[in-house]
Amino acid sequence: MSIEIQNISKSFGAFTALKDISLKIEEGELISLLGPSGSGKTTLLRVIAGMESPDPNPNSHVLFFGEDVANKPVGDRKVGFVFQHYALFKHMSVFENIAFGLRVRPRSQRPSPSAIHDKVHSLLKLIQLEGFGTRFPKQLSGGQRQRVALARALAIEPQVLLLDEPFGALDAKVRKGLRDWLRGLHDELNTTTILVTHDQEEALEVSDRVVVMNQARIEQVGAPADVFHHPESEFVIDFLGNVNVFQGRINQGQAVMESLRVNLSEDSTREGDQANVYIRPNDISIDRVPISPSSFEATVTRINRAGINAKLSLASKNKEEIRVDISMERLLELDLQLGNTVFVHPTKARVFVPDYTI
Repeated sequence: MSIEIQNISKSFGAFTALKDISLKIEEGELISLLGPSGSGKTTLLRVIAGMESPDPNPNSHVLFFGEDVANKPVGDRKVGFVFQHYALFKHMSVFENIAFGLRVRPRSQRPSPSAIHDKVHSLLKLIQLEGFGTRFPKQLSGGQRQRVALARALAIEPQVLLLDEPFGALDAKVRKGLRDWLRGLHDELNTTTILVTHDQEEALEVSDRVVVMNQARIEQVGAPADVFHHPESEFVIDFLGNVNVFQGRINQGQAVMESLRVNLSEDSTREGDQANVYIRPNDISIDRVPISPSSFEATVTRINRAGINAKLSLASKNKEEIRVDISMERLLELDLQLGNTVFVHPTKARVFVPDYTI
């Protein structure tokens, strides 16, 4: 039992929003569509919801639990939708906002008033807003309004819960608390959930799998640890967190940049080909003296001590900026000051060569 998207494309005039997208989402999975603005995330979500129709193609299908719903309207797909800006009814109480989807059902499908009452109160308890039923949206904080919006979506007992940047309008601390709460709620309800976000930290923290999108295509699908530690393209490694990028050349089976040499796993490149070397800030060690043939010299230009780790900016001999994260203990050991000369040594590097990845 799953959701399957097969060969979906979508254009708006000359603009292509989706290019031949295929994706399978398992029942009970929380999956994130992650990418920059304009990558196609929300368009794909709207196609799944039935708010947009894909471009005509006999091989295109949107399957909900084995049933093709490509021609079914939104109301027949049993999806719950939560938007970034809540979309709560200002003139309705919290109780009535949550009850709305139940009250507007056809009479034959509408629960009794007592069943609606019980359902809404169980949802208020679930979202930790018991006693707030008589309040109005303007009397709630942003985080509370978003929880009400989520409860309203859950009231209709959807097969699929679709979340479009639900925490994007909230401040960082509230977002962090809400995404932890969302993950716990998902584990409790086990509703198949698709989250659209451009926040890498959010996607990596809450998801079972992450779908990284770029320029209307899927770049990579995988568990959060897989897409972060084993990126399949330059876009993925560059988009997921901070990364240093160095340019080098292929020389005798190695990517060479200054004194840094990284072995290639296969001999599929030509001598002299350009190589882009990606190194995350936490994959670089710093010492006062060179400790390996790959160590190269740099100058300390900035030290940011605010946080669990110290964030350093260095300048190489070629004036390239190098960002390094080290522990506060290590910073004290090195006794670093601005202008100090240090030697940096990458502990892990990823190399991409045009048309070839190692």
